[in-house]
Amino acid sequence: MTTQLQSFIAGQWLGKQSGQILRSAINGKPVAQTHADAIDFGEAVHFARSVGLPALMKLDFQQRAERLKALAKYLNEHKEVLYAISAHTGATRADSWIDIEGGAGTLFAYFGIGSNELPSGNLVHEGPAFPLGKKGGFAGTHILVPRGGVAVHINAFNFPVWGLLEKFAPSFLAGMPCIAKPATSTSYLTEAAVRLIQQSGILPEGSLQLVVGSTGDLLDRLNGADVVTFTGSADTAASLRVHPNLVRHSIPFNAEADSLNCAILGEDVTPDDQEFDLFVKEVAREMTSKAGQKCTAIRRAIVPRKHMDAVAEKLRARLAATVVGDPSVEGVRMGALASQAQQLDVAERVNMLLQAGAVQLFGAADGFAPKGEGVEQGAFFAPTLLACEQPFAIDAVHDIEAFGPVSTLMAYDDREEAIALAQRGKGSLVGTLVTRDPQLAARIITVAAATHGRWHILEREAAVESTGHGSPLPVLKHGGPGRAGGGEELGGLRAVKHYLQRAALQGSPTMLAAVTGEHVRGAKVNETAVHPFRSYFEDLKIGDSLLTHRRTVGEADIVAFGGISGDYFYMHFDEVAAKESPFGKRIAHGYFVLSAAAGLFVSPAPGPVLANYGLDTLRFIKPVGIGDTIQARLTAKRKIDRNKKDANGQGQGVVAWDVEITNQLGELVASYDILTLVAKRPA
Repeated sequence: MTTQLQSFIAGQWLGKQSGQILRSAINGKPVAQTHADAIDFGEAVHFARSVGLPALMKLDFQQRAERLKALAKYLNEHKEVLYAISAHTGATRADSWIDIEGGAGTLFAYFGIGSNELPSGNLVHEGPAFPLGKKGGFAGTHILVPRGGVAVHINAFNFPVWGLLEKFAPSFLAGMPCIAKPATSTSYLTEAAVRLIQQSGILPEGSLQLVVGSTGDLLDRLNGADVVTFTGSADTAASLRVHPNLVRHSIPFNAEADSLNCAILGEDVTPDDQEFDLFVKEVAREMTSKAGQKCTAIRRAIVPRKHMDAVAEKLRARLAATVVGDPSVEGVRMGALASQAQQLDVAERVNMLLQAGAVQLFGAADGFAPKGEGVEQGAFFAPTLLACEQPFAIDAVHDIEAFGPVSTLMAYDDREEAIALAQRGKGSLVGTLVTRDPQLAARIITVAAATHGRWHILEREAAVESTGHGSPLPVLKHGGPGRAGGGEELGGLRAVKHYLQRAALQGSPTMLAAVTGEHVRGAKVNETAVHPFRSYFEDLKIGDSLLTHRRTVGEADIVAFGGISGDYFYMHFDEVAAKESPFGKRIAHGYFVLSAAAGLFVSPAPGPVLANYGLDTLRFIKPVGIGDTIQARLTAKRKIDRNKKDANGQGQGVVAWDVEITNQLGELVASYDILTLVAKRPA
């Protein structure tokens, strides 16, 4: 019995009328069917704006990050449900791990990004503020705020779960409700994931809607507050980019398109080197992982001409040892393409490459026989290795992508040719360079980075921990120029900022502090009767400040600090050399000035301030000489409630303190932020 797929629109599952039959990639049997019910996209967009957006805005960055962590845990607890369904897409257990647990891992990653890098509240201050006038009464800065719109995510068929979650995580964190549209052929797995998400009850209502089937007039209903993202073919990306409504309203559009990614074997590597085998292994893995259906897969293996035969021989041996078939059969290492339509498309494109002049070195004629029952009706495709001895003479090998287990060996004669071949892809998501020579890596990547979104440098040291050519990581940018779509996904906080609106802000420091929720230098401070370090997290207010007593720096201080630290730099101890320096005198150690300032502002008795765990933005601005008198001002700059408790159940928050150290002339000599854990009031 096939599963009737439904769309999740306006808080309801929609879809009773049978639509397109979706078949198992393993045996061709029906797995699910889409629905033929019409979707009211006006209702979907209205629900996202009127229900989803207000619900998300009731939470702040920190709280939304916590929801992502909870959702990641929930999906991992129910992952076997998704693994069972994923098998129908042709994926092996290892392939599904990338998709399912990789998707949950992305949620965990964005929990960490939100928790560690975003403030409480729904405004990000992109400081520091800077003066716009001479008297300090007028300043400027930048802020990021939620766009107040809807994120529409149009995803590809190859990663039905990860593709959904890697876009959902940063947009949810940024406070944007999402409408997700998976590719139809594997939408049954995405639908199962969304059902789990909805059943968890973790997300606020309206956070996520699902479209199974066509997007209809969805894009026509968007406005300038919205965002559209797309993953898929370069041709489809190009057509969506010029959609009249997207153009009319200047709606941000981010595309991540399939590209002809390359791997270069450095001219310094010989067949006797470990790196030679690493190159072969990497190419073979990218051909067979997910049956080559990865937007990051290696399509062009660029090899020194003198090593073409040796590389081909080793690659053929690896591919011949790859067992293809039903992933449920023991020993199978490569599954099927996602659908029979995909199987036909890959075959057609391989034929086009052969007609253009590529030569087949390995393929279906080399004993291809998928294992398992009923596999003759499946969408299996043999690992196919092509070769092109004259890659500058055949444009097709740089233009035609067979989106399956297909790669082409290309010969080059010198470094410049290798770079030129890499660039012939006209924009790629990722390239791999295998070399032992750091200077060669620097010369190649300095030029080739202009046409690639990411470079993976592989040699024996990195290989121990390398995540591989084809693995986008949440903390690194995923995207590329030109044919690859020109967009950026992931990249840590960068992805969240894509869904926020940046605005410049001008005004007095006091006004800037009020808007940003963060102390700005020059703003009015609150000279509290109680030392700020004696206030619990809840009681502490931004701008609470302490101006300390003074301390005059003597020669004994410098001598003592030199003895303790072992720092006998001439500027501190050599009177003659110091006079000849730009400062014209001996000066105190910068870190002594910091230590002395701490002695001025620290409240030594036990209290709410639990620990100092770092300094940010440290600058030594003017020297402090013998006889100078220093004074410090400590001001509560920023508070972040991470909703955490210690082992005893007492809550904690993070406070950043602005520290200004001045001399007897009122001149700033040092400046930095201190980060502390501060206890909340006992329950």
